[in-house]
Amino acid sequence: MPINRQKILQLASSFRGRARTCIKVARLRVEKALQHAYVGRKLKKRHWRSVWIQRINAASREHGMTYTGLITGLKAENVALNRKVLSELAMSEPFSFKALVEQVRFMRGLAPPAMGGGEGGAAAAGAAGAAGAASKAAAR
Repeated sequence: MPINRQKILQLASSFRGRARTCIKVARLRVEKALQHAYVGRKLKKRHWRSVWIQRINAASREHGMTYTGLITGLKAENVALNRKVLSELAMSEPFSFKALVEQVRFMRGLAPPAMGGGEGGAAAAGAAGAAGAASKAAAR
């Protein structure tokens, strides 16, 4: 369905040069602008979904889970929260998000994440290395 002249010139009113006044040039420019607008609307949805996923991943890793583990666990629990809502929850309600993560961890049988150093790390490795060296010296 062709667009009439007035509509084309109205859509092209913010363009520069002949694209604003010459109907042949304006028609081509308006068609191309509408194509770019269509693609841009699709790309915007893709961009925001990736932003939400990055936010959920960062927040879930703070609580010792990966993004995929969290999403899989939520689906298994029939929690019907989409990525946009989970992202907003992680940013504005961190305690509620933590409760969701802990619920998934509990239902999957995972232990809560170790907080603060605990056992292991460089100090434990150094002690084990010293004990190993002492036993080698005693064996000689």
